[in-house]
Amino acid sequence: MALLDLTIGELLERKVKEHPDHEAVVYPERGIRWSYREFDQQVNQAAKGFMALGIEKGDHVAIWSDNKPEWVTSQFASGKMGAVLVTVNTSYQVQELEYLLQQSDATTLILAETFKGTSYLDILYEVIPELETSKKGELQSSKLPKLKNIVVLSEKQYPGCYNWNDLIQLGERVTDQELDERHKTLNYRDVINMQYTSGTTGFPKGVMLSHYNIVNNGNLVADCIELTKSDRLCIPVPFFHCFGCVMGTLATVAKGATMVIIEQFDPEKVLEAVDREKCTALHGVPTMFIAELNHPNFDQYDLSHLRTGIMAGSNCPMEVMKSVMDKMGISEITIAYGQTESSPVITQTRTDDPIELRVKSVGKAHPNVEVKIIHPGTDDEVPPNTPGELCTRGYLVMEGYYNNEEATQAAIDNEGWLHTGDIAVMDENGYVEVTGRMKDMVIRGGENIYPREIEEFLYTHPDILDVQVIGIPDPKYGEELMAWIITKKQSKLTADEVREFCKGKIAYYKIPKYVEFTDEYPMTASGKIQKFKLREKAKELIVQNK
Repeated sequence: MALLDLTIGELLERKVKEHPDHEAVVYPERGIRWSYREFDQQVNQAAKGFMALGIEKGDHVAIWSDNKPEWVTSQFASGKMGAVLVTVNTSYQVQELEYLLQQSDATTLILAETFKGTSYLDILYEVIPELETSKKGELQSSKLPKLKNIVVLSEKQYPGCYNWNDLIQLGERVTDQELDERHKTLNYRDVINMQYTSGTTGFPKGVMLSHYNIVNNGNLVADCIELTKSDRLCIPVPFFHCFGCVMGTLATVAKGATMVIIEQFDPEKVLEAVDREKCTALHGVPTMFIAELNHPNFDQYDLSHLRTGIMAGSNCPMEVMKSVMDKMGISEITIAYGQTESSPVITQTRTDDPIELRVKSVGKAHPNVEVKIIHPGTDDEVPPNTPGELCTRGYLVMEGYYNNEEATQAAIDNEGWLHTGDIAVMDENGYVEVTGRMKDMVIRGGENIYPREIEEFLYTHPDILDVQVIGIPDPKYGEELMAWIITKKQSKLTADEVREFCKGKIAYYKIPKYVEFTDEYPMTASGKIQKFKLREKAKELIVQNK
């Protein structure tokens, strides 16, 4: 299958020519309905606004917001005028924001006023006290010397900041011809997007992605779910993550379909949007699908138009997958696997795969993508059905980590293979099962234990809603297993009952020594469970109980 040699701007313009009046963007909560022509006009206005701010091709523009209309507009606008869009995690606080703005060399920051009760502006003024007395576009920050422009997504005026309307008005000084000339200088191999690894381990690194990386990944993801112009994809996953801005927005535009956007995840808003907008596709991480399925008003909504979509971001439990297919009617749901460094999707199930493959595997490699499984720490491939580290090669591999050559060389070897750090098994037909992170693998008394296997087994218990298994230090065996369990409502499940349930069904050394119950897991804003935080909490509990 041929790859697309298109920039993000060219991808959009191709669809505008094909069907200008087809619906492109819908915001049910705001009553926004933009055709492809109208969306393109919004994009061009914003692109000219960026140019009027003095933003050059290759400059870094950070965006810190939930899924607002200006977010998706900025994504395609930067894709037309050549600025690199740096996506900022919506959960970031003072230190994290300062680190990202400094490390990314951002010249411009676009931000929402608030997010989930947190004032982004309070955080910003704490990071940049000089902003209070600065002129718009002339910021002089001692900590952030490259940062010049702040754009607030608001109609209000704030000291030292433009608002979105200012940006659009400034854009009137730039002609369509000037934008067109800038657009023509872009190359599909240019870096256009920078995303910071979600920090489930260590310090975030800036992953540099090109038009070529993400336009093609979005297109191939759309092929796997058989997305067409007539589909309507509901996107409740955050845009700052590849799931939202590649598998969501770019996949939709690649096929000229309609995106139905939820600004902040709320299970009932998703159900309502799917019903009212007659959505045919739905994306989400497993915790989102669990919340939708267990919503008290679930049965009030008509989900009969749903056909396809993607569940990804963390392990997809078998029981959840079955419910999504049976109760939500998403019979062609697919599982996708990858990471930011691979644009993001490496493997994906197909809509016609039998249910066993769609619940046990993460599918097979996309077209134009190579996958191999190696003995960790070597270049030696393992035989089929043998665990090892998954590596991938092809158009999807990132351009590298920004200003971090050492980390880039550690991730991508001399032959262009990206080492994912994930433990996986590949069968004779190329279908892959990911059994965990190399860092998550538990070695108990010399036995290698993959938490995913135990999690899948525990999901079959009728009282268990969600479960995460981790390894914690043990003086006798090196490591022991702990299960963190969220039970279904009204359940009175005990730790002893959990262990009893395991006896005779899984090997004795795989039975969790420790069982803890919780109401929620520590998570990144993109829905990934932070197992390292569970491990820290576990160590504290064990010390307390000694």
